[in-house]
Amino acid sequence: MSEPQLRVQGNIISIKVPLNMKRHGGRKFILIPKNVRINSPQGKPDETMVKALARAWMWQKALDSGKHSSIEELAVKNDINPSYISRMLRLNLLAPDIKQAILDGTQPRTFNLQGMLAPFPESWEEQAKCFGF
Repeated sequence: MSEPQLRVQGNIISIKVPLNMKRHGGRKFILIPKNVRINSPQGKPDETMVKALARAWMWQKALDSGKHSSIEELAVKNDINPSYISRMLRLNLLAPDIKQAILDGTQPRTFNLQGMLAPFPESWEEQAKCFGF
């Protein structure tokens, strides 16, 4: 991918910025090259993703403290399917910088709760690649 270019011809200014387009969920997104930094205001955190991280942390704390002895007991107390709780608890394995990006609202636009709940690598470096960070 080439570098951004600026060209002036008389009263016309042309700016060329390298970018890629990606389809996700029926929408098109503009992907900025990894070596290009854009100073923009922080994004708005995705409330669904933030709540998922909070629940995962809270449920893990309840298990670690002995408040609940198993995922099944936790599921019964919260009237939630145990498999859902298991998937949510995996969010505690996300890399700290990925969690921080979610809380700041600066995660890639294509990264959503559905993507977080799918199986992901344990290695933090592999997670970054897998999720587009």
